[in-house]
Amino acid sequence: MKRSLVTATAAVAGALLAVQAPVAAQASTGSRFGPGSHPVLFVHGYNGAGSNWNTMADRFRADGWPSSHLDQWTYDSRQSNGVTAQQLSAEVDRLLAATGATEVDIVTHSMGGLSSRHYLKNFDGTSKVDAWVSLGGPNHGTDTANSCFDTSCTEMRPGSAFLTALNSGDETPGSPRYATWWSPCDAVINPDSSVSLSGAVNTRTACLSHSGLLTDATVYAQTRDTVNG
Repeated sequence: MKRSLVTATAAVAGALLAVQAPVAAQASTGSRFGPGSHPVLFVHGYNGAGSNWNTMADRFRADGWPSSHLDQWTYDSRQSNGVTAQQLSAEVDRLLAATGATEVDIVTHSMGGLSSRHYLKNFDGTSKVDAWVSLGGPNHGTDTANSCFDTSCTEMRPGSAFLTALNSGDETPGSPRYATWWSPCDAVINPDSSVSLSGAVNTRTACLSHSGLLTDATVYAQTRDTVNG
């Protein structure tokens, strides 16, 4: 059944990027931080915050990443994704300067994938990013954005001018390694096929909620191994 207007609005305003209670970090036996590893910059989505990444960041720390290399960035998610991309550019430069690294890895949830892709495409981000990850990103739009009216949210509507420009030409430009994860049980990203990008490694997860992508141990391990590849 289709959602009512009230239900859809609530999904966007709250459930769109509400996160589950963090679970305890568990040390993994897979890849660990090493000489070839990069700082990780986490980009939350609509109505989110840097704290959305607490569980995943704790797992990275358990696998050897120093806190100085884990940037749980917070920004105003109501503004245009283009404005956020400009701010993200400055944050990448700050992180590189602070760590002495030459590249970063960007891990995004939901709408965070859009501003970061805009950064890669339009602000020379491809020269500073080694790996880019999208967890449940509305890369081709989602119908749950039809009932919200913040600038950033309207840009998530299928067929928006922002998405049309973002997806024109090469969807995965430059040398970064692109990867996406999508869940068949994600009720926020509709259709599910919106997440996948041409030229990326696109992975279907188990039956996870939209926010569950942030805390699932398997998604973490796959994300870690991707950025550390």
